[in-house]
Amino acid sequence: MKKFIIGGTGLAMMLAAFTTWAAGPEDEALALTKKAVEFWKANGKEKAVAAFSDPKGGFVAGSLYVFVNEFEGTTLAHGGNPKLVGKNMKDLKDADGKLFIQEMAEVAKKGGGWVKYKWTNPETKKIQDKATYVQAIPEAGAYVGCGIYR
Repeated sequence: MKKFIIGGTGLAMMLAAFTTWAAGPEDEALALTKKAVEFWKANGKEKAVAAFSDPKGGFVAGSLYVFVNEFEGTTLAHGGNPKLVGKNMKDLKDADGKLFIQEMAEVAKKGGGWVKYKWTNPETKKIQDKATYVQAIPEAGAYVGCGIYR
């Protein structure tokens, strides 16, 4: 029987390749949200809002983008639609009448997590299931989110 030995570098490369291959859209949305929260904490509101709303700011990746809403509903940053910045979205309902922005704020306040709702996919122009991961920035009275279509 032959023994197969992998050096540290080879093992690290294999693990990195597996992690990249295994990462799905949920993992990518979660990672982008956490990256945004850390960026906000390290750089402050002004720099974070500018970076999150800039398509080249490092927080837009393909169909994924970061947004920030205050707990009361006002949009502070939006990588997918900058026209929403400054608008209060608290009473926005999905295709089934769900007040999903309010649910996002509540989920974020409780430690973060996924919120499911139905929304028009800008690529297909069809109403689809969407899930958004949200995480609070308590000291800012706001939360960061990043969503995926299913």
